[in-house]
Amino acid sequence: MAVGRPRTFDEAQALDLAVEVFWRQGYEGTSITDLTTAMGMNKPSLYTVFGSKEKLFRLVVARYAERDMGYKTAALAEPTAAAVARTLLLENAKALTRKDRPAGCLSIQGGLSSSPDNASVCAFLAASRLEGEQALADRFRTAVTDGDLPAGTDPAALARYIIAFTEGQAVHAAAGADRRQLEETAEIALRVFPDGRGPMSD
Repeated sequence: MAVGRPRTFDEAQALDLAVEVFWRQGYEGTSITDLTTAMGMNKPSLYTVFGSKEKLFRLVVARYAERDMGYKTAALAEPTAAAVARTLLLENAKALTRKDRPAGCLSIQGGLSSSPDNASVCAFLAASRLEGEQALADRFRTAVTDGDLPAGTDPAALARYIIAFTEGQAVHAAAGADRRQLEETAEIALRVFPDGRGPMSD
């Protein structure tokens, strides 16, 4: 009797499956059994490969950023601050409402609040979001230096405004807002975005 070839473990595929579970259920709402069932592996294997639920979640967030949030890198490469904001907000509306993904954002739904036992997860997610906010602030700081944003613009406050807006959009998407609604709201935010000539025009 011939022996079949052993199945090759695909870590990226396993992480993609874990992304879906954490995204839909949040960190605290996801059990190890939920993960092993979705990923097609037993508990000892999960702990051997990924170490722990929290370590797996951190890898999941990195995978999510790589797979689903590439638009942020593209936005930062836009030639003007106004174009950065427009690309970021409109692509964010698309990302939050993809038909092949859960609605909303993994970072927001993953664990804005948790029990004291999981405080490190909330801190990790907050630090991840802050890293993106700081990158945006740096981009806006360059725009002020270049005269692309008005002198006196606070790059950190402007970046915080944009990120807070996208976080609010994520909450609305998770509650059922569709892409058209998110894009309409984004257009309102973009009308008041400053550039070298004053408020951004359509």
